[in-house]
Amino acid sequence: MKRPLIMLIAAVMPAAAVILPVASSAAADNSPATTTCAPVPVAAPTGTKVVSVDAVARPGGDFTFPNAYPPADPITDVPAWCDVRIVVTHPGANDTVTIKVSLPQDAKNWNGRFQATGGSGYSAGDISDLSIPLIGAVKKGYVGAATDAGVKDGLDASWGLTADGRTNTGLLTNFASRSVHDLAVIGKDVTAKFYQRAASYSYFTGCSTGGRQGYAEAEYHPTDFQGILANAPAVDWNRFEIATLWSQAVFNEEHVAPTKCELDAFTSAAVAACDTLDGVKDGVIDNPATCTWDARRLIGTKVLCDGKELTISKALAVAVDKLWAGPVTPWGKKLWYGQNKGSSFDFIAAYNKPFTVPDQWAKYFVTKNPSFDSTKLTYATFERVFASATTQYDAVIADNNPNLSKFAKAGGKLLTWHGQSDQLIPTLGTVHYRRQVDALFGGTKRVDDFYRLFLLPGVDHCGTKLYSTGPLVKPGADLDALVNWVEKGDAPATLPVTSPDGTTTQDICRYPMLTQDSHCGTR
Repeated sequence: MKRPLIMLIAAVMPAAAVILPVASSAAADNSPATTTCAPVPVAAPTGTKVVSVDAVARPGGDFTFPNAYPPADPITDVPAWCDVRIVVTHPGANDTVTIKVSLPQDAKNWNGRFQATGGSGYSAGDISDLSIPLIGAVKKGYVGAATDAGVKDGLDASWGLTADGRTNTGLLTNFASRSVHDLAVIGKDVTAKFYQRAASYSYFTGCSTGGRQGYAEAEYHPTDFQGILANAPAVDWNRFEIATLWSQAVFNEEHVAPTKCELDAFTSAAVAACDTLDGVKDGVIDNPATCTWDARRLIGTKVLCDGKELTISKALAVAVDKLWAGPVTPWGKKLWYGQNKGSSFDFIAAYNKPFTVPDQWAKYFVTKNPSFDSTKLTYATFERVFASATTQYDAVIADNNPNLSKFAKAGGKLLTWHGQSDQLIPTLGTVHYRRQVDALFGGTKRVDDFYRLFLLPGVDHCGTKLYSTGPLVKPGADLDALVNWVEKGDAPATLPVTSPDGTTTQDICRYPMLTQDSHCGTR
């Protein structure tokens, strides 16, 4: 079964050698690298206890991912590697966390870099035997690493409640930030022990939940990584999660039950109206913030849906404008941002079908009621749930602290891109965070020294071909740009994107610049 925007990978478990943990500090000398796939003694952060360590030799070769969603290309000619798996726990948390570190077996295939990878939805990371991020890392010469944070399934948040109906603070702390810090410390230690020398550079890469994890690292563990690639970040978690349930309240209050076909008609009309604002007709709204087209312009239009002719009503047009504007209180105070015009309504504005990630956040964390029904929300109850979410959990998982001074002082670099057609996480939420950092540091120029943001026209959530209408990030170009920035001081002014058919490329300018005729101008 394919599930939205979560990698569902079949796993095959080979035999493993197991040892018990031994207290040890990380080695970082220049002795010859080991070529034996075997467990190593592991040093963990204070408050984290190592339960066991095992090692599994992987032969390498060609890998396909038939169950991946979104679809993934094969990864070929992967060198042999060693999977070192570390099970840890946190006293008092009653948790069992698995960390996997995938190391190129032959040291000649290692580029000297460590790459931790993030998760999606309620998954903290993919540690399966067909983990696309880890196999991809090994292919490119990195040591790859991931953690499951003890929460396992990316679409099941029932772990959020204990048997007696209270928040599972141990697992929530893992998911929010603790487990990625563990991953950084343990992963780098395993790397140093395996090759008998420390990694020269350490990176984190992730999108969505992975993007949030990257921002949390920059905010709260600023020395874990020298470079962080955090795309479409789910920062301001509590606000954006509950905000994506706004559609259910709007549909109820405006008394509409739109079909996918009708909502698609509004998206198509907005694109048609605002496509050429950038001077190019390409089916893409380059900067949705400049698109002022009003959904009420479609009132009375007839659309053919599954062979049936429907007429767009005033009530539906008003509802769509509210979706684009984003949630407000019953008295009109803005709470968060809405979807960009031009992005698909399929996920967070499906009538009577709330998107599962925010729906489960409301059930298992905010209301602590697995029977809570998001489809019954009104403007008043929405506002109460929104307020409750931020009050209860901002201290744990907001990840919206703009004070990146320690990260900047440590020499860290944070690189982010966010698609302007993201159908799950509003692009303006990321812009909001960046503006807060700018304000704190006294302007864009200072922030650009350590944090750069790129807004990519027509790109969907995490840059897939499923809902993107514009060019996609050239594979690997974002990480390459980060590496060059960290290791050579070459700060990226642009990010290359490639047309869906792969025939043309374009350089997108960094925020707040505008891409105009292959040049960067001011907004």
